[in-house]
Amino acid sequence: MLWLLFFLVTAIHAELCQPDGENAFKVRLSIRTALGDKAYAWDTNEEYLFKAMVAFSMRKVPNRETTEISHVLLCNVTQRVSFWFVVTDPSKNHTLPAVEIQSAIRMNRNRINNAFFLNDQTLEFLRIPSTLAPPTDPPVPIWIIIFGVIFCIVIVATMLLILSGIQQHRRKNEGPSEMEDTEDKCENTITIENGIPCDPLDMKGGHINDAFMTEDERLTPL
Repeated sequence: MLWLLFFLVTAIHAELCQPDGENAFKVRLSIRTALGDKAYAWDTNEEYLFKAMVAFSMRKVPNRETTEISHVLLCNVTQRVSFWFVVTDPSKNHTLPAVEIQSAIRMNRNRINNAFFLNDQTLEFLRIPSTLAPPTDPPVPIWIIIFGVIFCIVIVATMLLILSGIQQHRRKNEGPSEMEDTEDKCENTITIENGIPCDPLDMKGGHINDAFMTEDERLTPL
C-alpha cells in the first residue's frame, strides 16, 4: 500500500515538473568554476538546501506564506549540475505561476547565492534575469567628502585674497617713491640755452635762475 502511494506521488510530481514546462525554471550551477579545489559535490543534501531556499523565497510572496519544502519539485537532474524545478500548490494540484516564482527568486537572489557560495554567473536561473548587486556604502561618508571639498575651496579663496592684498599694498608703497624720484630727476636737470648752462626754476623754493636776471636785479638788495 505504501509502495503504491509512493508511486502515485512520484507520478504526479513527474507530471508537474517537466523540462520546458509552462511554470518550470532551469537552473545551472558551475561549482568547480566558482570554488576550484574547494568545490563540493552536488547531492541530495544540496538539493534539499535548494528546495528550502526556494520555499523560503516563496514564503516572502503575499498569499504564499504556507509554502513548504515539499512543494518544490526538482526533475532532470544531471551530473554537470543542472536541473528543472517548479513550485506546486497541493490544494489545487498545479504549479504556481512563473511570475510569482520569478519575483520571489529575484527578491532573494543574494540569499540563495550565498547559501551555495556562488554568484549570478555560477548559479544561473536561465529564465530569471540576474539581479543588480546592492549598492555598496563608500568607506568615507559622503558628507565628509563634501565638507572637505568646501573647506579646501574656502582655504584657497582666503589665500588668494591675502596674496592680492599684499600685492596691492606693495604697489601703493612703490607708487609715491617713484614719483619722488622722477621729481628729483627733473629738479636736478640742467638746461643749456644758447650755449649757456641754466639752472631750472625751483618752483618749490621760488628759486630764480641767475642766468635770466638783469644787472639791476642782481645789484638791487632785497
